Amino acid sequence: MIRRLLARAYWRISPWHLDTEPSPGRPTVLIGAPHTSNWDFVLMLAIAWRMDMDVHWLGKSSLFRSWRGPLMRTLGGIPVDREDPGRVVDEVVARIDAGEVFGLVVTPDGTRSGNKYWKSGFYRIALRTGMPVTLGFVDRTTMSAGLGPTFPLTGDVPEDMERIRAFYAPKSGLRPAQRVEPRLREEDASGSAGSD
Repeated sequence: MIRRLLARAYWRISPWHLDTEPSPGRPTVLIGAPHTSNWDFVLMLAIAWRMDMDVHWLGKSSLFRSWRGPLMRTLGGIPVDREDPGRVVDEVVARIDAGEVFGLVVTPDGTRSGNKYWKSGFYRIALRTGMPVTLGFVDRTTMSAGLGPTFPLTGDVPEDMERIRAFYAPKSGLRPAQRVEPRLREEDASGSAGSD
Protein backbone atom coordinates (compact mmCIF):
# COMPACT_ATOMS: atom_id res chain seq x y z
CA MET A 1 0.00 0.00 0.00
CA ILE A 2 2.76 2.47 0.96
CA ARG A 3 4.74 1.59 -2.17
CA ARG A 4 1.72 2.23 -4.36
CA LEU A 5 1.07 5.60 -2.71
CA LEU A 6 4.72 6.58 -3.18
CA ALA A 7 4.55 5.54 -6.84
CA ARG A 8 1.36 7.54 -7.42
CA ALA A 9 3.01 10.60 -5.90
CA TYR A 10 6.09 10.06 -8.07
CA TRP A 11 4.11 9.86 -11.32
CA ARG A 12 2.11 12.94 -10.30
CA ILE A 13 5.15 15.18 -9.81
CA SER A 14 7.60 13.56 -12.24
CA PRO A 15 8.23 15.01 -15.72
CA TRP A 16 7.92 11.38 -16.91
CA HIS A 17 4.57 9.80 -17.61
CA LEU A 18 3.43 6.22 -17.33
CA ASP A 19 2.42 4.67 -20.67
CA THR A 20 1.77 1.01 -20.08
CA GLU A 21 -0.11 -2.11 -20.95
CA PRO A 22 -1.62 -4.10 -18.04
CA SER A 23 0.87 -5.97 -15.89
CA PRO A 24 1.07 -9.70 -16.67
CA GLY A 25 -0.85 -12.03 -14.40
CA ARG A 26 1.83 -14.72 -14.43
CA PRO A 27 5.59 -14.87 -13.79
CA THR A 28 7.49 -13.13 -16.56
CA VAL A 29 10.99 -12.11 -17.58
CA LEU A 30 10.69 -8.32 -17.59
CA ILE A 31 13.19 -6.77 -19.99
CA GLY A 32 14.32 -3.31 -18.90
CA ALA A 33 15.56 -1.47 -21.99
CA PRO A 34 17.08 0.64 -23.32
CA HIS A 35 19.09 0.57 -20.09
CA THR A 36 21.34 3.61 -20.47
CA SER A 37 21.45 4.99 -16.94
CA ASN A 38 21.29 3.79 -13.34
CA TRP A 39 18.30 6.14 -12.95
CA ASP A 40 16.34 3.53 -14.92
CA PHE A 41 16.18 1.60 -11.63
CA VAL A 42 14.05 4.36 -10.06
CA LEU A 43 11.69 4.33 -13.04
CA MET A 44 11.44 0.54 -12.91
CA LEU A 45 10.46 0.60 -9.24
CA ALA A 46 7.98 3.41 -9.89
CA ILE A 47 6.34 1.38 -12.68
CA ALA A 48 6.21 -1.83 -10.63
CA TRP A 49 4.94 -0.16 -7.44
CA ARG A 50 2.29 1.87 -9.31
CA MET A 51 0.98 -1.31 -10.93
CA ASP A 52 1.22 -3.28 -7.68
CA MET A 53 3.58 -5.70 -9.40
CA ASP A 54 6.06 -7.82 -7.47
CA VAL A 55 9.47 -7.59 -9.13
CA HIS A 56 12.84 -9.20 -8.55
CA TRP A 57 16.06 -8.21 -10.24
CA LEU A 58 19.50 -9.70 -10.62
CA GLY A 59 22.54 -7.94 -9.21
CA LYS A 60 26.19 -8.78 -8.72
CA SER A 61 26.82 -10.25 -5.28
CA SER A 62 29.01 -7.30 -4.22
CA LEU A 63 25.87 -5.09 -4.14
CA PHE A 64 24.53 -7.23 -1.29
CA ARG A 65 27.47 -6.89 1.09
CA SER A 66 27.21 -5.30 4.55
CA TRP A 67 24.33 -2.87 5.21
CA ARG A 68 23.24 -2.83 1.55
CA GLY A 69 22.19 -6.50 1.57
CA PRO A 70 18.89 -6.14 3.46
CA LEU A 71 17.96 -3.00 1.50
CA MET A 72 18.68 -4.61 -1.87
CA ARG A 73 16.69 -7.72 -0.95
CA THR A 74 13.77 -5.57 0.25
CA LEU A 75 13.78 -3.86 -3.15
CA GLY A 76 13.62 -7.27 -4.86
CA GLY A 77 17.30 -7.98 -5.47
CA ILE A 78 18.63 -11.48 -6.06
CA PRO A 79 22.42 -11.72 -5.74
CA VAL A 80 24.23 -13.42 -8.63
CA ASP A 81 27.37 -15.37 -7.88
CA ARG A 82 29.42 -15.19 -11.07
CA GLU A 83 31.05 -18.48 -10.10
CA ASP A 84 27.65 -20.23 -10.09
CA PRO A 85 25.18 -18.26 -12.26
CA GLY A 86 23.03 -21.34 -12.88
CA ARG A 87 21.88 -21.22 -9.27
CA VAL A 88 19.81 -18.13 -10.10
CA VAL A 89 17.72 -20.00 -12.66
CA ASP A 90 17.15 -22.81 -10.15
CA GLU A 91 16.00 -20.26 -7.58
CA VAL A 92 13.62 -18.63 -10.08
CA VAL A 93 12.14 -22.02 -11.00
CA ALA A 94 11.67 -22.84 -7.29
CA ARG A 95 9.79 -19.56 -6.74
CA ILE A 96 7.52 -20.26 -9.71
CA ASP A 97 6.86 -23.80 -8.48
CA ALA A 98 5.94 -22.32 -5.09
CA GLY A 99 3.24 -20.22 -6.79
CA GLU A 100 4.89 -16.79 -6.74
CA VAL A 101 3.82 -14.33 -9.45
CA PHE A 102 6.51 -11.77 -10.21
CA GLY A 103 8.49 -10.02 -12.89
CA LEU A 104 12.17 -10.95 -13.08
CA VAL A 105 13.78 -7.73 -14.29
CA VAL A 106 16.73 -8.25 -16.63
CA THR A 107 18.68 -5.49 -18.37
CA PRO A 108 20.36 -7.27 -21.29
CA ASP A 109 22.10 -4.25 -22.77
CA GLY A 110 23.84 -2.91 -19.66
CA THR A 111 24.94 0.70 -19.13
CA ARG A 112 28.53 0.50 -20.34
CA SER A 113 29.35 2.23 -23.61
CA GLY A 114 30.78 0.19 -26.44
CA ASN A 115 28.41 -2.75 -26.11
CA LYS A 116 27.47 -4.16 -29.50
CA TYR A 117 25.17 -6.96 -28.38
CA TRP A 118 22.58 -7.68 -25.74
CA LYS A 119 23.47 -10.47 -23.33
CA SER A 120 21.37 -13.57 -23.96
CA GLY A 121 20.76 -14.48 -20.31
CA PHE A 122 17.17 -13.21 -20.44
CA TYR A 123 16.51 -15.47 -23.43
CA ARG A 124 17.96 -18.56 -21.78
CA ILE A 125 16.08 -17.91 -18.52
CA ALA A 126 12.77 -17.44 -20.36
CA LEU A 127 13.18 -20.64 -22.37
CA ARG A 128 14.32 -22.74 -19.42
CA THR A 129 11.59 -21.55 -17.05
CA GLY A 130 8.81 -21.31 -19.63
CA MET A 131 8.25 -17.68 -18.61
CA PRO A 132 7.10 -15.22 -21.29
CA VAL A 133 8.93 -11.93 -21.75
CA THR A 134 7.46 -8.52 -21.00
CA LEU A 135 9.01 -5.56 -22.78
CA GLY A 136 9.60 -2.74 -20.30
CA PHE A 137 10.87 0.56 -21.67
CA VAL A 138 12.20 4.05 -21.04
CA ASP A 139 11.89 6.63 -23.82
CA ARG A 140 13.31 10.12 -23.32
CA THR A 141 11.95 11.40 -26.65
CA THR A 142 8.38 11.05 -25.32
CA MET A 143 9.32 11.24 -21.61
CA SER A 144 7.45 8.00 -21.08
CA ALA A 145 8.12 4.67 -19.43
CA GLY A 146 6.09 1.55 -18.87
CA LEU A 147 5.36 -1.98 -19.96
CA GLY A 148 4.84 -3.14 -23.52
CA PRO A 149 3.50 -6.50 -24.69
CA THR A 150 4.03 -9.83 -22.95
CA PHE A 151 4.61 -12.87 -25.16
CA PRO A 152 6.30 -16.29 -25.09
CA LEU A 153 9.57 -16.83 -26.93
CA THR A 154 9.48 -19.40 -29.73
CA GLY A 155 13.10 -20.59 -29.57
CA ASP A 156 13.68 -19.10 -33.04
CA VAL A 157 16.24 -16.46 -32.04
CA PRO A 158 16.12 -14.24 -35.18
CA GLU A 159 12.31 -14.28 -35.25
CA ASP A 160 11.96 -13.48 -31.54
CA MET A 161 14.61 -10.76 -31.68
CA GLU A 162 13.01 -9.17 -34.73
CA ARG A 163 9.81 -8.76 -32.73
CA ILE A 164 11.77 -7.29 -29.81
CA ARG A 165 13.71 -4.94 -32.14
CA ALA A 166 10.50 -3.67 -33.72
CA PHE A 167 9.13 -2.70 -30.32
CA TYR A 168 12.30 -0.97 -29.13
CA ALA A 169 13.13 0.76 -32.44
CA PRO A 170 11.52 4.10 -31.44
CA LYS A 171 12.60 3.91 -27.78
CA SER A 172 15.66 6.00 -26.93
CA GLY A 173 16.40 5.28 -23.27
CA LEU A 174 17.40 8.01 -20.83
CA ARG A 175 20.73 8.64 -22.60
CA PRO A 176 20.14 7.99 -26.30
CA ALA A 177 23.85 8.05 -27.16
CA GLN A 178 24.37 4.91 -25.05
CA ARG A 179 21.48 2.93 -26.52
CA VAL A 180 22.39 -0.58 -27.76
CA GLU A 181 20.42 -2.11 -30.64
CA PRO A 182 18.58 -5.26 -29.47
CA ARG A 183 20.70 -7.97 -31.09
CA LEU A 184 22.18 -11.17 -29.71
CA ARG A 185 25.64 -12.35 -30.67
CA GLU A 186 24.02 -15.68 -31.63
CA GLU A 187 22.15 -13.97 -34.48
CA ASP A 188 25.35 -12.88 -36.22
CA ALA A 189 27.03 -16.20 -35.43
CA SER A 190 24.00 -18.15 -36.69
CA GLY A 191 24.08 -20.08 -33.42
CA SER A 192 21.64 -20.75 -30.63
CA ALA A 193 21.04 -18.67 -27.52
CA GLY A 194 23.44 -20.73 -25.49
CA SER A 195 26.14 -18.23 -24.58
CA ASP A 196 26.70 -14.57 -23.83
